[in-house]
Amino acid sequence: MIATTDVYPGARVRRRLTNVGSPLLYLSAAVALVLTITAVIGPWIAPYDADATDVLNAGQGPTPAHWLGTDSLGRDVLSRAMAGARLSFAAPALVVVLSATLGTALAIIAAWNGGWIDRLFSRLLNVMFSVPGILVAVLASAIFGLGFWAPVIALGIVYAPYMARVVRSVAIAERHRGYVESLQLAGMPAWRICIRHLLPNVLPIVLAQATYGFGMALADFAAISFLGLGVQPPQAEWGVMVAEGRSELLNGQLQQSVVAGTLIVVTVVAFNVLGAQLASRNGRSK
Repeated sequence: MIATTDVYPGARVRRRLTNVGSPLLYLSAAVALVLTITAVIGPWIAPYDADATDVLNAGQGPTPAHWLGTDSLGRDVLSRAMAGARLSFAAPALVVVLSATLGTALAIIAAWNGGWIDRLFSRLLNVMFSVPGILVAVLASAIFGLGFWAPVIALGIVYAPYMARVVRSVAIAERHRGYVESLQLAGMPAWRICIRHLLPNVLPIVLAQATYGFGMALADFAAISFLGLGVQPPQAEWGVMVAEGRSELLNGQLQQSVVAGTLIVVTVVAFNVLGAQLASRNGRSK
């Protein structure tokens, strides 16, 4: 007898999402949510125009008018940090969407077919794991030009194997469950089984891995912008702010680099912890 919860598409997804999580899960989720909301509405609620210069107030520390001070051009650091959150979040979000789509599709195809297709897939993953993601992004920026899209696409492709490796193991386990054999015997096409049954039941691990990957992608993209290969000044972005703040450090003006660097660290930690908590929660609820 096959359990009803195994046959019904996505039943285990809802069962896992209703489990009680740890306080650390809720804390990291709250921090991630606040940062995400700031990234969405930051440019609209910032107290000043992020690109507005005021040379008479350049290099100031925190004041009632500028809570986090100003940079060497007199731009409000708080406003630039809030406006820069949009590009800082948009890049890793696109990286995660691209890597999750590619990785999940390839993993399900390999898990479903097995045999030489799965073995070839595993070999290709091992090869791709040996290539540092940030190096590929740097090369892509050097070849296709500086800016936003080249490193985003490069990181999305490089991150796909990490997603595929995790999803593949879960998809293989789902592939050999009794309900899949029953659906095959009932004459349901393979593509429909994969989309309506396998995919919903691997989504929790996809979500956990994507959350973890978001933090890592944000750090990599900020590093690329810091090197001058990603977002270009005067656009506000956290990696750009850290790079621009280097020249101010010798004058004792720490605010721009410290604020942007702190936001990067807090965001990476929050999403990494959230991803780890989701993965742990998913493992306990199987």
